[in-house]
Amino acid sequence: MTQHFDPQVISAVLNHMNGDHVADNHTIVHAFADPAASNVVMVGFDGDGGDWEYTDAAGQHVATRIPWPTEVVERPDVRRAVVELHRAAVARLGDTNNSDANDGAETS
Repeated sequence: MTQHFDPQVISAVLNHMNGDHVADNHTIVHAFADPAASNVVMVGFDGDGGDWEYTDAAGQHVATRIPWPTEVVERPDVRRAVVELHRAAVARLGDTNNSDANDGAETS
């Protein structure tokens, strides 16, 4: 069964990701959805994955869902899942300029 989170938790995570980890959002979407994505914003999540919206190369608004690479049941699991997803995205893209220092997606 899919884990759902309280609206306050979702809001806090989304504000943090879209405020402090804009580049990380782009990295994740570039690696797992669309390498040409721009204007990437995380718009939601549950225990199964994260939801992002972006603009594609044709200027179209696109929504995508990317599954977590690890189990997400409690709030601290969200941070771990985002960090693991970001690390996998960096590895997939071969981005040697994107250090692990930027993947501490804390969920304040």
